[in-house]
Amino acid sequence: MAQAGNTYTVSLKPSHLNWGEYRNPTNRDIISGEGYIPIPKNYAVRYEIFNSNHVSTGLGYNLFHASSTDGFLNNVNLLAQGCSTAGDNYAKQFSVQGNLQIIGDWYMHRNATPNNSVKVTWVDHDTITLEII
Repeated sequence: MAQAGNTYTVSLKPSHLNWGEYRNPTNRDIISGEGYIPIPKNYAVRYEIFNSNHVSTGLGYNLFHASSTDGFLNNVNLLAQGCSTAGDNYAKQFSVQGNLQIIGDWYMHRNATPNNSVKVTWVDHDTITLEII
């Protein structure tokens, strides 16, 4: 489980910034403005960030409170989801629970591009701070 002070930084790619247009496979209509925060597999394993395939779910496992350092995101619920191979317990991305467009809105608000990165820092086991650098 992640602890206060744990952190990772990940470079943004076009698919992270506009998931609604880049996702593959395309199993639904294009939705502009969707975005997500990637979770590199080594950090998912190290910090035990699970998806819904794992037996332990909820706060601190696959659900986290999050705010951005710029104040745009304020105590949103980040859901860890997806996996790199079918059935894997480790999550590959964060999105705001129930709304992929909120992260996309944050990226747009910050004029984020593939030249930027997102720094993810744990304040405690179930609370995260997000920063675009």
